[in-house]
Amino acid sequence: MKTGFVGLGAMGAHMARSLHRAGLLAGAWNRTPAKTAALAAETGCTAFDAPPALARACECVVLCVSADADVLGVVDALLPGARPGLLVIDCSTVSAATAREAAQRLAQVGAEFVDAPVSGGVEGARQATLAVMAGGTPEAFARAKPVLATMGRTITHMGPTGYGQATKATNQILCAGHIQAAAEAMAFAKHEGLPLDRVIETLGQGAGSSWYFVNRAPNMVRDDYPAGFRVRLHEKDLKIAREMAERHGVHLPLIEMTLLHYRRLIEAGHGDEDISTLFRLKDAMFGGGRE
Repeated sequence: MKTGFVGLGAMGAHMARSLHRAGLLAGAWNRTPAKTAALAAETGCTAFDAPPALARACECVVLCVSADADVLGVVDALLPGARPGLLVIDCSTVSAATAREAAQRLAQVGAEFVDAPVSGGVEGARQATLAVMAGGTPEAFARAKPVLATMGRTITHMGPTGYGQATKATNQILCAGHIQAAAEAMAFAKHEGLPLDRVIETLGQGAGSSWYFVNRAPNMVRDDYPAGFRVRLHEKDLKIAREMAERHGVHLPLIEMTLLHYRRLIEAGHGDEDISTLFRLKDAMFGGGRE
């Protein structure tokens, strides 16, 4: 299936390369033309100058952009070039309501839509080992699965349109809990004077371990937080989860606490660092002076 890609950020660029390795990448478009040109020079794909041209040239278009407004904006931009049978797969993290709205707009021209947010971080995107949670009709998912399989290892159809995004919101709550626990535990271990490398090596094999502990606690030891999952982006995702919970009349304390902490980090200039920078606040509780 000739596939186009929109959104060449930290995740999207690697995902597009995975499509190229599978022989599916026909072209790309990005708001920053230099990124599109660089990918085209690297892979030989076409650098499209506008979304309608990309839609006309492809059977499938994959999106990986930052926010709800971006998804709907790209969908609207694709529509003039869309035709019946075009498949749009959205790997962004947005609300379930936005996924349903995008599907409705595309259906007006006979195009299909699958919301397929991913988890696994930049590492998973680079290694094509992402976990993909998809929403859409069974028929659309069946068409999307071979494309998604080039970028991920676990591809699951969760249900109708929007269910992929609801599952991703669930994942983002888990991420908040894991990074809160890892950062707090590492601050405690540091101020107990423990050898932190050995703490990670040993507890990483224990019942309290998590992906975030194994892969992000080393950032805390080095006091270096290269962007894997930026604070600003997780804040955006948790606000989506909070809005969804509020529809049930519920406020989830883990979400509220993490959003408070992220706001403090952003105000201190750490919003573009990996979320493991949360260690700064936990360390400061012990007098580490990092805030």
